[in-house]
Amino acid sequence: MPRIFRVSRAACARRTALSLLLTACVGHVHAADDTGARSWLAGDHHVHSEWSVKWDDSTSPPTPIRGGDSPYSRTRNAEEARRHGLTWMVHTDHGGPGHSDVTRDSAWPALQQARRDVPEVVQFHGMEFDVPAAEHASLIIAPGAQEADTLVDIERRFNRSEVSDGSRESPEAMLAALRHMQGLQPRPLMFVNHPSRTATGVGAWGRVEPAELRAWQDTAPGVLVGMEGAPGHQADRRHRGLYRNDAAKTFGGFDQMTAQVGGIWDSMLAEGRRFWITATSDSHRNADIGGADYWPGEYSKTYVHARHEAEDIVDGLRQGRVFAVTGDLIDTLDLQLSAEGAATATMGGTLIMATDAKLTVRVSVTVPAEKNFNGDRNAIDHIDVIAGQVGADGQPEMTVQTVRPAQWTQDGDRITFEIELPTPRAQGFVRVRGTSTTEIEPTMDAIGEDPWQDLWFYSNPVFVEVR
Repeated sequence: MPRIFRVSRAACARRTALSLLLTACVGHVHAADDTGARSWLAGDHHVHSEWSVKWDDSTSPPTPIRGGDSPYSRTRNAEEARRHGLTWMVHTDHGGPGHSDVTRDSAWPALQQARRDVPEVVQFHGMEFDVPAAEHASLIIAPGAQEADTLVDIERRFNRSEVSDGSRESPEAMLAALRHMQGLQPRPLMFVNHPSRTATGVGAWGRVEPAELRAWQDTAPGVLVGMEGAPGHQADRRHRGLYRNDAAKTFGGFDQMTAQVGGIWDSMLAEGRRFWITATSDSHRNADIGGADYWPGEYSKTYVHARHEAEDIVDGLRQGRVFAVTGDLIDTLDLQLSAEGAATATMGGTLIMATDAKLTVRVSVTVPAEKNFNGDRNAIDHIDVIAGQVGADGQPEMTVQTVRPAQWTQDGDRITFEIELPTPRAQGFVRVRGTSTTEIEPTMDAIGEDPWQDLWFYSNPVFVEVR
């Protein structure tokens, strides 16, 4: 068990004030700002449309049924993303037997229409990849002249459900897919979706096991870069996130692999793995028509520190300049690590410091002044600074310092504080999380719980190397 020591609103995310020049460029929307400066841009990499079809199995081959799994056009999804404060999104429809033809003939033209209709939102081509011998992952195609052909080729050759004979139900099939993607230029991105949804208990894994996460990233470290920390389907009050096993629910809306201090995510970070977390809507059918979902950006957001252009957003996702938040609890998060004689490091980066130097952590967040999409003005109850390193037994050794309002400075909507941490023995990491609740540790979500009263944010880590 990890050793833990203790000492942790909200609104439509404010839009970045950028002067945009919108142009169609090599088949994708490219928006360039005047200053070239990076800012926090909200997005969602897991959104379904009417091209997440169902199938008429009475024909051979099965016939796709448009709108079978989601009634919304890609334009409608992009409009809702814009309305709920998103700057970027990824269209990720399900596959199926021969679905690559749907991707080529229907989903791709629909994406081009959505880009014309909603140019303010940077829209990526992608799919919810059916992982061979596992579950699902968001596949994001890097922008470029070949993005349409790249996705069709990957889906046709590697997607588990593209064939109906079960021939791709093997771990080696996934590794082959990743080896192929690792060799592409530009490389796509992949985030594992809802990793513990099929778990049968806490630490009792289902179709996604920690060893698989490691093997996938070892095979394609430039492609497989993380997982959904907070899965979608958060509007389902019976099975939050559609985690249906009552012994393996989400914790504060976050997957157990992320939420447990010293758990799977921390153990991977302690190994030095650059493995990031996100939050998505997994939007299929909105709660206002009886579905389990919120609109893209309505409840969950993934913020990327990037310029308002497709290439830099992809770079931010790949490099870990990312934080995840629910209910618009915050809309910026700056985490800096510094030491005397060392260059300051931020999320996704690495602080290289001397053994005898002091490790200083500076945190700054902004809390939206406006109400969120539930009509609430939430406040942060506390923020946790979480540090980890590999212990002598090979397990992650963790410390947690909880910072409360009396210990931070608030100037308008900005909260700041600074603390010192012990220097790790050789290498380690620091991350932060915060909540609107009084829970010291997130608890397993109860049936009927209101997700709007259980809000969290999680940063990605800053790594530390001691020399």
